[in-house]
Amino acid sequence: MFELLTTDPHSRARLGRLTTARGVIETPAFMPVGTQASVKALDPRELEEMGAQIILGNTYHLNLRPGLEIIRAAGGLHSFMGWSAPILTDSGGFQVFSLAKIRKIKPHGVEFRSHLDGSPLFLGPKEAMACQRVLGSDIAMAFDECPPHDCPPKEAHAAVERTIRWARECREQPRAHQQQVFGIVQGGVEPALREHCAKALVALEFDGYAIGGVSVGEPEREMMRAVELTERFLPPAQPRYAMGLGTPAQMVELVARGVDMFDCVLPTRVARNGTAFTARGTFAIKGGACKAERGPIEPGCQCFACRRFSRAYIRHLLNVNEILGLRLVSIHNSHFYLQVMREMRAHLAAGTFAAFRQQFAATYVPSRRVLAQR
Repeated sequence: MFELLTTDPHSRARLGRLTTARGVIETPAFMPVGTQASVKALDPRELEEMGAQIILGNTYHLNLRPGLEIIRAAGGLHSFMGWSAPILTDSGGFQVFSLAKIRKIKPHGVEFRSHLDGSPLFLGPKEAMACQRVLGSDIAMAFDECPPHDCPPKEAHAAVERTIRWARECREQPRAHQQQVFGIVQGGVEPALREHCAKALVALEFDGYAIGGVSVGEPEREMMRAVELTERFLPPAQPRYAMGLGTPAQMVELVARGVDMFDCVLPTRVARNGTAFTARGTFAIKGGACKAERGPIEPGCQCFACRRFSRAYIRHLLNVNEILGLRLVSIHNSHFYLQVMREMRAHLAAGTFAAFRQQFAATYVPSRRVLAQR
């Protein structure tokens, strides 16, 4: 299911090919986030045209709305949302972290109070896998516990043990036809915990492995360390997925550390605030500097927004609250993320990834404001 095509001699970077029931995914790959069966502001045709190979959905949210019976009646998530390419579904484990105020962790899962109306919802390994079976995703994630990065050591250890136990239960559940299942490694930045969790999950022989517990408020250096502590114990012949990451510069560095797959809400989230990604970093299109700019968001960019419209026009749309404005910036940002992945794949194939990595780091200036919004 995963073919390792080449490796970079100067780093841990890899060029690969992941085959799923609904298509082949060339890695390194970025997955636009479609939490509620839609990538915000974008339709499937636009995603296809910009080269999205796979998108992400969320079990917790889709279970609440529209509900599994609606999706089952539609023939599964692909049919329901009109997307024929691969889909990966998160199990709801991240909501154990993000909705900590309205959940209680139990031995066999998590009791939630809906963030919508307070109604009860229980998710555990059996329930999460049953939901993903109905959704019919190509890749289902095991149910895990994602603790805060600064939790006490005792809590981190308990979360790892629960994650391993729940992963074992997930592994035993029936799947949708040709559905792959990835395990999720937790353990914060504690080397012994990361090693213990990774080895236990590898012994269960999942189809791929995710690095969880990152992008949960920790400093960037700790995030990189968590990935490094995990990657060394993952089998080379299977895909590695860093969950919830990251900025373009972070993804380049994480590919260099052996990561194959990414997802992140940033491209569309910051677009709704009028912020655009470029090869030199981010900038605010709504600012006065773009008021009369006739050029595109980024010269040379081949996205629809840059081929057709000027910065001045897009700034105007944003400032008068026209929906088209945030759609055009979302198109550009999503295209940019996917283009960075295409460039990395091309450089890995050509043996020039090291030069690309150095050049990207020299020209891309990270934005503290964007980093804070993750």
